[in-house]
Amino acid sequence: MTSAQIRQSFLDFFASKQHTVVPSSSLMPTAPNLLFTNAGMNQFVPYFLGDQPAPWKRVADTQKCIRAGGKHNDLEDVGFDTYHHTMFEMLGNWSFGDYFKTETLTWGWELLTKVWGIPPKRLFATVYSPDKSKGDPSDFDQEAYDIWAKIFKDAGLDPALHIVNGNKKDNFWMMGDTGPCGPCSEIHFNLLPSDDEAAGRKLVNSSAPRCIEIWNHVFIQFNANADGTVAPLAAKHIDTGMGFERVAGIHATTKGFKDFSAEPSNYNADVFKPTFDKIAALSGKSYTGTVPTERTGLTEQQTIDITFRVLADHARCVSCAIADGILPGNADRNYVIRRILRRGIMYGQKNLGLQTGFFEQLVAPVIESLGGVFPELHTQRTMIERAIRAEEESFGRTLARGLARLNASFVSTAEDGGHSAAQLQGKWHPYSGNKVSGLLAFELYDTYGFPLDMTQLLATERGAEVDVKYFEQLMEEQRERGRAARKTDVIVASTEGETVAEATKFVGYEIDSTHATHAKLIDIVKTEKDTYLVFDQTPFYAEMGGQVGDSGHALINGAKVDLVDCIKDKSGRHLHKIGSSGGLALPVPGATAILHVDLHRRRAINRHHSAAHLIHWALRKMLGTHVRQFGTHKTPDRMRFDFTHFEALTAAQIKECEQLINEKILDNSRVVSAEIEYAKKPEDVLAFFGDKYGKYVRLVDIGGFSKELCGGTHVATTGEIGVIKIVAEMAIAAGTRRIEAVAGQAALDHIAAKEAALAAVSARLNAGVADVAQKFDLVLTHQKELEKKLKAFEAKASAGLADELSTAAVARDGLKWVSTVVTAENQDALRSLGSQVLHKIGAGAVVQLGAIFDGKVSLVAYCSPEAIKAGQAAGKLIQGLTAKLGGKGGGKPDYAQGGGGDAGKLAEVLKL
Repeated sequence: MTSAQIRQSFLDFFASKQHTVVPSSSLMPTAPNLLFTNAGMNQFVPYFLGDQPAPWKRVADTQKCIRAGGKHNDLEDVGFDTYHHTMFEMLGNWSFGDYFKTETLTWGWELLTKVWGIPPKRLFATVYSPDKSKGDPSDFDQEAYDIWAKIFKDAGLDPALHIVNGNKKDNFWMMGDTGPCGPCSEIHFNLLPSDDEAAGRKLVNSSAPRCIEIWNHVFIQFNANADGTVAPLAAKHIDTGMGFERVAGIHATTKGFKDFSAEPSNYNADVFKPTFDKIAALSGKSYTGTVPTERTGLTEQQTIDITFRVLADHARCVSCAIADGILPGNADRNYVIRRILRRGIMYGQKNLGLQTGFFEQLVAPVIESLGGVFPELHTQRTMIERAIRAEEESFGRTLARGLARLNASFVSTAEDGGHSAAQLQGKWHPYSGNKVSGLLAFELYDTYGFPLDMTQLLATERGAEVDVKYFEQLMEEQRERGRAARKTDVIVASTEGETVAEATKFVGYEIDSTHATHAKLIDIVKTEKDTYLVFDQTPFYAEMGGQVGDSGHALINGAKVDLVDCIKDKSGRHLHKIGSSGGLALPVPGATAILHVDLHRRRAINRHHSAAHLIHWALRKMLGTHVRQFGTHKTPDRMRFDFTHFEALTAAQIKECEQLINEKILDNSRVVSAEIEYAKKPEDVLAFFGDKYGKYVRLVDIGGFSKELCGGTHVATTGEIGVIKIVAEMAIAAGTRRIEAVAGQAALDHIAAKEAALAAVSARLNAGVADVAQKFDLVLTHQKELEKKLKAFEAKASAGLADELSTAAVARDGLKWVSTVVTAENQDALRSLGSQVLHKIGAGAVVQLGAIFDGKVSLVAYCSPEAIKAGQAAGKLIQGLTAKLGGKGGGKPDYAQGGGGDAGKLAEVLKL
């Protein structure tokens, strides 16, 4: 079987077991504490928690995962072995409150041994056995043990040899410190040349590459509480994960699970072949599969093979990330992708001699091998290639600066008199005693994107080594800062016997000035600062999806209660925030209420929300389908729309975008909303990363040309928007742009303010509106002419002052000294004056000038070659002067500058 056939046979097998095969979710996670989607179960978390009903009972898929940051980080290992990846596929099957241990383990055995033909004798299973002395939760998983015992006995194998117990570390899965958890059972594959059962058993859970875990079956049956205890879940689930590249690599290495003589390698899978072929064509080198035992003293071929693996892995990772809207950038997940890309570029250039632009050429073979299962690679190809091209060109400049930084550090300690003995120990000084400091290695890694192994290679070429211990200390400190800054949630799943609050019924999509909703007050929620009312139903939209919450009022027991905001809690209840109560007593739950939304404010919000959809449509039409919404905020007064794009919009593009949108507004197209099943949404409907969708979703269709899943409120026709004006376009991160716009009355106000400003300028210039630009150009031209004349006068005055100062030079110790306070326009003028005086005096000149700018002292000093030879040095002169003025400064023997705070002493200090 090919790799693609292995993947498909997995999905087909579970489809035959009544599983719905679903597409991979985005690498952009919905969970706030994740950098990337890093496991197959990420997209199903709301179903495990009970937050949302699962649209299906049984599911199977192949999920793109990245593990290159945070808790899971395999980046530095990639290339040096044959089984680590930054990006990989996880095959999996799931049950949401349907089947449990018996079915998943039995089916797993059937697929591996009957469908794929893996020799049963080579398989081992682990079951959970808690170590109570260490406080491991729950009890021995007797149920899983009994199931495996029957499976192995039926296969004619001894369960005592093939079942291995594991403690919490190996066989108890937890989503986090809190949340769904449960025992797990791993299937391990003996890849030793011999199928000896005792030898294979010894390697289980030992991290040996010749006996590896290929499939983990997790039995989600508990909720981990914050106090360390566990409670049974209301519903039990199955979550399994199998490394696709691992099983495909084993299949290729063992020639269909038959010949176990060769060392296993994921990179033997044909999914990597197109990329390897392209690298070979670009470099003229060949991949032979060698693997080093150490990271130093590598042979040429080992270096080549490491680089092939690095490039093949990193090209897949970067391409899939960009296709999902994660572009290289300066922070968080975007920075991780930038580092991965730069690591690949460095390896290719340094080890294979590839030129800038080569990495972009690896996109095509990645799409060739993965585009069939991840179609977004095809649709986003232009975006992927352009983003990589821009990053390659940018990194070429950064790489040059990093190499210059490293080269500059290779100086002898004897030449560096400006460092203390402690600094020269190698901890802070960049290079000392044939050792590159850990600090410099960290700087090269963090600022310039140099992987540690690359810095080690460059150091070795110069006969030096890297202080790896201190580097690792700095890396751990950085990781700790990241952990401290990372947002974490206390996750709570529904447990047995627990009553879950019902979500508030929302009845506010279609309201008008006559609308009033009769509701019952069911709860009052108090926080430290605010009080919220909860009703059984409400027309108030709760803040979500970037749309702010509604405001208005409620009539309860004849009293008016102002409601200034509306938010939603985890269970879906709408919390109506009470404004200033004015001393009114709080109503009692059970009271009836009449709810009124501030319709004027709501309609303004509707305009901006529908405007966001139109902007999205126009940008995708103009720039391409790589444009994706990356965040929005809609208020009554304005809106912002963040989107993926790799360059700034031109003025012409902004004008075109406005034109497209306002044409659709003039068409007065209908805006239609309908509730549909998420699984049955049409292909042309847009859904967004970061949004969680339940079984049923709301589709907003504007005129048939814009279709998005959206739970917000909108206008009834585009004509209600009135007009849209884009007021700003800017970058907010690498590959992410932001548009700010106004609609309706806010747009009219904006236009009126612009017209008023233009009229004011017209009046000041005494020009008609049509002639303002031309008249303003004349004013600017005249200003430039005046500035040119002024600079000429200043230069003439400066030259005259230089003549005056040089003539007044004082002879002392065979040198000619000028040391005085002068008046200068700025620091540059002071430096220029000092230079002129030096040249006018000529041989033997020493110049010390001081000036005061905004109450602060600035000093410059110059020494001619003869003065330097006589023992004078500008740097030492400045240090002496600034010390007397409570400041500091320094420089070279021929020129130095400094400053001080005591302006009153300046004249006295400069006296010779």
